[in-house]
Amino acid sequence: MSNKKLVFSGVQPTGNLHLGNYLGALKNFVSLQKEMECIYCVVDLHAITVLQDPKHLHNNVLETTASFLATGLDPNKSIIFNQSSVSGHAELAWILNCVSRIGWLNRMTQFKDKAGSDREKASVGLYIYPNLMAADILLYKATHVPVGADQKQHLELSRDIAQKFNKDFNCKDFFPLPEPLIAKSISRVMSLRDGKNKMSKSEESDYSRINLKDTADEINKKIKKAKSDSDSIPGDIKSLEKKPEALNLITIYSELTQNSLEKTISEMAGKEYSLLKKRLAEALIDEITPVGKEIQKLLEDKSHLKNILKKGTEKASIIAEENLKNIREKVGLI
Repeated sequence: MSNKKLVFSGVQPTGNLHLGNYLGALKNFVSLQKEMECIYCVVDLHAITVLQDPKHLHNNVLETTASFLATGLDPNKSIIFNQSSVSGHAELAWILNCVSRIGWLNRMTQFKDKAGSDREKASVGLYIYPNLMAADILLYKATHVPVGADQKQHLELSRDIAQKFNKDFNCKDFFPLPEPLIAKSISRVMSLRDGKNKMSKSEESDYSRINLKDTADEINKKIKKAKSDSDSIPGDIKSLEKKPEALNLITIYSELTQNSLEKTISEMAGKEYSLLKKRLAEALIDEITPVGKEIQKLLEDKSHLKNILKKGTEKASIIAEENLKNIREKVGLI
């Protein structure tokens, strides 16, 4: 695998990925594998920054792998593996811990969000996990990283760390400065219950999200109950921006139908939200239920999924070890 243009991205194994993961990441991953060399990783080391049930974590890694495959990722075109199986991620993370600065980590907003009000009880892993994210990218000398709006800060940190490493060890251009790949599609799918918050598995109500394994009946029920508005659909984006839940539904619908947001708003202007919900549910069922069925089918053969990860690990390890050898030499490690 050449180092000219190389994409790296990771997905945490939270289990039962949802529409936000699909539209915000997975669909883009599939498009990118047609254009560039890609490495896609199930980042299980990131997952354990908060306490996990070991059995659930194991199963979630396999389910995330199944989701990769079901949405169209091809292990013959992309490297697919789980992070913990390549020890170089942890080794490089420690080296980068010694390059990164505390002040940089103090500015990371996601730690503040995830740790909550009682930060003293958060794990050290949660605090320094942006350095592990940098290691994930730099271990392969990735040149491009697909990012959403909430991940730009972490990529900027990776660039800062790469730049400082190159300067500290007098090795200009050793690590490339990874560039963001902003998805052409929507990068943030919001909750069906609260249009100001991202769709998330951590939200208590299952009605806040469309899961990739949801049945047609479940999708219909969730979209019918999704928060919208009592008025008819306005004909301009500015008016919709004041109604975030309604805007979210229209944005999802425009993405699924591959129309611009402006065109969708123009077509739906003056109509009732019940019609939008009907059409949105139909579009979701057409797009999501085949993926869900394929995930279920793949999960019936866990040995196949483990074999995919094993082969991906072998490919990733070759690149990682070659780069680590050079990194150790730069640092002075034997």
